[in-house]
Amino acid sequence: MTLRFHPLSTDIEPPVRFNDPFDYEPHQLCIMAASLVRAYIKKVGLHEEGKMLGVLVCRQCDGQLGFLAAYSGLLAGRNDWEWFVPPVFDAQQPDGHFKTTERAISSINAEVRVLSDSAVNGVLSSETAAQIQVLKQQRKQMSEELQLWLFRQYRMLNARGEEKDLVELWRDYHQSERIRRKYPLPPGGTGDCCAPKLLQYAYQQGLQPLCMAEFWQGESPRGEIRHEGHYYPACRGKCKPVLEWMLQGLDVETVPATRLDTDTLQPEILYEDSQIAVVVKPAGLLAVPGRTGEPSVAYLLRQRYPKAEGPLIVHRLDMDTSGLMVIALTNEAYHDLQRQFLERSVSKRYVALLQSSSCMSRLRSNPQGIISLPMLPDPLDRPRQVVDLEHGKQAVTRYELLSDALPHPRVALIPLTGRTHQLRVHCAHPDGLDCPILGDPLYGERAERLYLHAEQLSFRHPSTGETLTFSSPSPF
Repeated sequence: MTLRFHPLSTDIEPPVRFNDPFDYEPHQLCIMAASLVRAYIKKVGLHEEGKMLGVLVCRQCDGQLGFLAAYSGLLAGRNDWEWFVPPVFDAQQPDGHFKTTERAISSINAEVRVLSDSAVNGVLSSETAAQIQVLKQQRKQMSEELQLWLFRQYRMLNARGEEKDLVELWRDYHQSERIRRKYPLPPGGTGDCCAPKLLQYAYQQGLQPLCMAEFWQGESPRGEIRHEGHYYPACRGKCKPVLEWMLQGLDVETVPATRLDTDTLQPEILYEDSQIAVVVKPAGLLAVPGRTGEPSVAYLLRQRYPKAEGPLIVHRLDMDTSGLMVIALTNEAYHDLQRQFLERSVSKRYVALLQSSSCMSRLRSNPQGIISLPMLPDPLDRPRQVVDLEHGKQAVTRYELLSDALPHPRVALIPLTGRTHQLRVHCAHPDGLDCPILGDPLYGERAERLYLHAEQLSFRHPSTGETLTFSSPSPF
C-alpha cells in the first residue's frame, strides 16, 4: 500500500463532490499531485515521447489524504511500475493465456507468409491456396475468441461494490441494436486508460475518491494534439461506458446544462431579403439544435421568419466561435449557396488570439503562410479531430500575423477548405502554428470564451448574382 498511496500534506480542502471526468477544471489537490508525479518521473528517468498520466486524490479510512497515480497503457514498455497503480488485468504475463495465444497466432501468421512465398510466378497451387484460407479462418477465430476472453477478465467495480466485466458494460451502455451490431465489443485497450485503473484500485483498497485529473507528459504525437502539462478529459469512445458504471455510488458533480438568455444572446441581423439573411452569431450559441434542446441560430431565426421555407443552415460555426453566417430563407437559395460552398467560391476570414507567445519566433520568421494538414474525426473521442497524413481529408488554411502583442498574438485565418475544427487544429498542431487558440477547451486550455471570430464573409447572391461582402468587427 505504501508504494501506491502517496500522502499529501496540505491545508487545501478537498472538493465537496467528485468531479465529472469528462468536463472539469483540475482541483488544486490534483494539480499538486500531478507536480509530484512529474517530479518522480524526472527523478527515476521514465522518459517517453509522450504519455497520458492521471492522478486520483483520495482518503484512507483513517482520514489520511493522499493520491494514486496511473499511466495509460504501458509506460516504457511495462505495466508493473510499483509507484503507480497496477493494471485492472495483467495481460503481459509471458506464460499467461493471452501471451501464449498471441504467440500461437503469430506462428499462424508466419506459416501464412511461408505458404504465400511459395507461389510460382505469383500463382499459388489450389492446395496451397486452400491451406492459406484455412489458416486465415483459424487465425480470425482465435483472435476474436482471445479478444472476448480478455474483455471478460476486466471486471470493473463501482462505488457500491458492484462488478461487471467490459462485455457486460458495453452491451448495457449501448441500448441501440444498430450500435450493438456495428460495435459488438469495446475498442482495444478499453480499461487500460488512467481513470478506470485509478478508480478500480481505489475501490479495491477501500479508499474514498475525492477528485481526479489526467494530464499529458512529453511531446505531442503527430496525429492527435496533446500539449505538455495540459489537463484533458477522459476519452469518450473507450472510457465513457466504463466510467458511467464505475462512478455509480459516488456523489459526482454534474455540469449544469447551459441556459441561454435568448433575450440577450440573439444573432444580430446584418442583412435580410426574401432569399437570405446574414447574421452575427454570438459565442455560446449553437448554429443548429443540439441533443439537449438548447436554443440555436436555426431555432431563433425560425421565430423571426415563420412563413419562410427556411431558415436553412448552409454552413456552421462551432458553438464557442462567434461571427458571420449566411442563412438561406428558401430552398432555391439554400441549394445555390450550398453549391458555392462546395465549389469553394465563398470567401471567409477569421481572426483569433493565440494562447501564448510560444510560437512568436515561428510567426515572426514566417508572418504569413499556408498550413496543409489532412484531418479526420477521432472515432474514440468525438468531437475531437486528428491529423492523419494517410487517410485524412484535405484541410488547408492561410494564416497571417496581425499583431505580435504579448501575451496573445493575433492572427488572421482564412480557411481554403471547410473541415470540422480545421482552424483550431491547424493552430494547435505542432506542424501548424504549434499554439492553440486562446480558450480552446479541446486542443488547448479553457478561458472565458474561445477567441475565434468569423469577421468577413463574401459570396454571390443566389438570385441577383451580385458579390456580397460582409464584415463584423472582432469583439476581442
